[in-house]
Amino acid sequence: MNSDFMDALITLEREKGIDKDVIIEAIEAALISGYKRNFSQAQNVRVDINRENGSIRVFARKTVVEEVFDARLEISLEDAKNMNPNYEVDDVVEIEVTPKDFGRIAAQTAKQVVTQRVREAERGIIYSDFIDREEDIMTGIVQRQDSRFIYVDLGKVEALLPLGEQMPNEQYHHNDRIKAFITKVEKTTKGPQILISRSHPGLLKRLFELEVPEIYEGIVEIKSVAREAGDRSKIAVYAENPEVDPVGACVGQKGQRVQAIVNELKGEKIDIVRWSEDPVEYVANALSPSKVIKVNVNVEEKMTQVIVPDYQLSLAIGKRGQNARLAAKLTGWKVDIKSESEAGELGLLDASEEFNDVVLDEDTSGVEVEENSEMSDVTEEELEQS
Repeated sequence: MNSDFMDALITLEREKGIDKDVIIEAIEAALISGYKRNFSQAQNVRVDINRENGSIRVFARKTVVEEVFDARLEISLEDAKNMNPNYEVDDVVEIEVTPKDFGRIAAQTAKQVVTQRVREAERGIIYSDFIDREEDIMTGIVQRQDSRFIYVDLGKVEALLPLGEQMPNEQYHHNDRIKAFITKVEKTTKGPQILISRSHPGLLKRLFELEVPEIYEGIVEIKSVAREAGDRSKIAVYAENPEVDPVGACVGQKGQRVQAIVNELKGEKIDIVRWSEDPVEYVANALSPSKVIKVNVNVEEKMTQVIVPDYQLSLAIGKRGQNARLAAKLTGWKVDIKSESEAGELGLLDASEEFNDVVLDEDTSGVEVEENSEMSDVTEEELEQS
C-alpha cells in the first residue's frame, strides 16, 4: 500500500462514483479479519490506513487490569503506567503490533475488497438506472436463448424475456433488434435482474406514445388497452379538446403512425376506438369494426346487451369470440351480443325495466388497422353463414 494506491482510489472515486473513504473503511475491516486469522498475539485490534501516503499500522487494543488472565486482550496496570503514568484500571491501551510481512496480506486484501466494492457499485448504478425505467420500453439485441428465457442485451445489462412474455407469432434469432417492455427490476445476489415482455399491453401503450406526438404532449390520452399479443389489440383514446380527433391523431396521415406500430408488432391487428364516459357509446365503439343498433345497460351488474344487425353478428363476436372478449377487457363491462332478429324474438328491442336502452343512429367511432389490409378477420363465408 502506497501513495500510488491512494491515487488509484481517488481515480476510482471519480470514475465509478465510489467514495474513497468507504473503500478504505472496508479495507480496514477486512485487514482486521486477516490479522486475526494469521497472527495470534492480539485479538482486539484496530487497523489504521494513512489517507495521504497509504501506510498501514495495526494497533492492539488492551484493557488495563490489576491481574492479567489473557495477554491478548489485557495489560497489567504496572505495564500500562510504564507506558504512560496517567493510565488507570479499565482504560484501553493501544499498542502498535504491525507485523513485518503484513504488507503482502494487506495488498491481497485490498485487491479483493476493491474488486468487490467496484462490482457492488456497478450493480448499484445499473439497478438505479433501470429501476427508473420500469414500465418503459427499451431496444435490445437478442443474444441467446434456452428453454426458459431469451437473453436480450440492453447495453449495460442482459435482460430476460420469459417464454410466457414472448409473442406467439414471432421467431427470435441471434442479433435481432427488438423493442421490449420492462416489467420488473429486482436486486439479486448476482446483481440486478431485468425482466422484459413483448406481449404486455404496456408495450402497445408505449409504442403509441413514441409514434404519436399528441399522446406524448398530453393532448390525446390513452384511457385503456386490451391486448391478445400477436393477434389483435384494442386501444381507447380520448381528447379533452373537442377540436382534436384522437382516433385520427393515432392513425396518422394515410395510416403511417399506426402502421409503424403494426409493423413493430409483426402484423398484430389494432383497433383504435374513441373513449367515452357514457358506457353505451363506449361499448358500441369498443365493438368496432362491427356496427351496433342498440345498447342496453345494466349499471348494477355492470353488464351490457348489444344488438347488432344479423349480418354483423360474426364480425361483432369475432373469431373465437375475440372481438367481444377484447371489447369487454377494454371497457370493463360484460358484453352480451345478440343479433337483431334474435333480439326481436326476445323483445329486447323494446325498452325494458332492467336495462337503460339507447338506440345508436350513427356509426360507432373506431378504426381497425391490420398489416397490408383493410378487411376484418371474419371471412365472407362466415358473414354469409351468420
